[in-house]
Amino acid sequence: MNQFVLTLVLVTPVLCSSALADDAINPPNVLFIAIDDLNDWVGFLDGHPQALTPNMDRLAQRGIVFTNAHCSSPACNPSRAAVFSGRMPWQTGVWSNKDKKLFAQQPNIHVLPDSFRDAGYETYGTGKLMHSGAAANQRLFEHHFDVEQRWSPFTREQVRYTSDELPSKGSEFPKHVVHWNGQDINLPLNGMPSDRNPDKSVGESFDWGPLDVDDADMGDSEITDWAIEQLGNIAKRGGSKPFFLGVGYYRPHIPLFAPAKYFQRFEGVQVELPSVRKNDLADLSESGKQWAIEADTAGLHATVVKHGQWREAVKAYLACTTFVDAQVGRLLETLDSGSLGDNTLIVLWSDHGWHLGEKQHWGKWTGWERSTRVPLVIVPPKNRRREFAKAGSRCDVPVSLIDLFPTLVEMCRLKAPDGLDGESLAALLRRPKSRSERVAVTVFNTGNVSVRDARWRMLRYEDGSQELYDVRSDPHEWTNLAGDTEYDEPIKKLSREIPAEALSNR
Repeated sequence: MNQFVLTLVLVTPVLCSSALADDAINPPNVLFIAIDDLNDWVGFLDGHPQALTPNMDRLAQRGIVFTNAHCSSPACNPSRAAVFSGRMPWQTGVWSNKDKKLFAQQPNIHVLPDSFRDAGYETYGTGKLMHSGAAANQRLFEHHFDVEQRWSPFTREQVRYTSDELPSKGSEFPKHVVHWNGQDINLPLNGMPSDRNPDKSVGESFDWGPLDVDDADMGDSEITDWAIEQLGNIAKRGGSKPFFLGVGYYRPHIPLFAPAKYFQRFEGVQVELPSVRKNDLADLSESGKQWAIEADTAGLHATVVKHGQWREAVKAYLACTTFVDAQVGRLLETLDSGSLGDNTLIVLWSDHGWHLGEKQHWGKWTGWERSTRVPLVIVPPKNRRREFAKAGSRCDVPVSLIDLFPTLVEMCRLKAPDGLDGESLAALLRRPKSRSERVAVTVFNTGNVSVRDARWRMLRYEDGSQELYDVRSDPHEWTNLAGDTEYDEPIKKLSREIPAEALSNR
């Protein structure tokens, strides 16, 4: 089944007429929480044994967890453009981070908050929701707030190398001094040379470590403060209009900086590295190997290993994940402290995954599980719980972030724009164990496609080379089965799921 042919039914079965009437009078609010670069290293997905995410775990226990959810494209710009437009990259023209952003290419496109605003909702947004940050939020939301110091307490100018410092950036002894709050902070904290931008004065993002700062000094904390303030204002007004509130967190995007207290639990503790296999790339084509080792969105595995920073990077990623979890907890506590939480639909998602040395890769922008798989939790409003599956249910059906737009339209009974590429998840929210032939398609530039069903993952590169993995028996995708004729049938089956537009030239 090709999931990009959508027939949307707006009237939900199994509801009595009184429930429909009540819902028309009191349409549900929406809290839409996006987290940047978060892979499955959260407690509710068991992605890393030392993950500590108690607030997101509690949220998962309240809703339905989609354990096999994937992004439309494994980079910030195309993934978020797809979520907010409901259209895949071949429709929008946003294929990668190097492409023009959505509104530059499609200035009049109808996006998710437009559907809510047209239905009488108040729309609020803060942080990283679309890739273009503040400029996009002005277009997306009636009320918006953004911070300059997104990934650290430092501004862009503060992390810029001076002309005297720049020659050191690509050397074995890089050094840039930030003067902040009475401190002289030497960057990069990890002491590694820049792989991506050794000759550019911009701050090096492939960095990690603790900072002697408070939570309040971080951009994500300011974002949470603003969102909490808006919830308070809405509650004071008695919630006379339904609201859509988007909150986009920047952690755990690189640089992996967080307040020092989030690193303290690792003192005297051996940090566990991700599972890898020596010579894992040996059965890949030259294209596959190139996608693995390029420092396109982060840095080189060889540099990390050479400088003895692998465990430190894992520690920092886990610390940043716990930090953002604390911000999610503050937000949810405010929502649940009053009556607004009774009629609020909550969605928590990440734009794509992130490699920390798997396949010798760091960052996103590959077609493998580590890069495409994302946390996705949907929590129906408390006052509609009986309509949906038991709280804490898990759905293993392959789904895509492209499905969020039609899901929210159906759940909130809004008018759907024409041309959406996804398929509503509402039926799976009611019956998460349903049998399904759904697949998730992920593209990473024209001609490079990854297809995931319940058992298999197939990758097809622009040069025609392929990979196939039995993810049930080989969850790390260590054994490429594409060259074995015994597995021709799953390759043929998954090949039929690749839209022609994903393979065509732009």
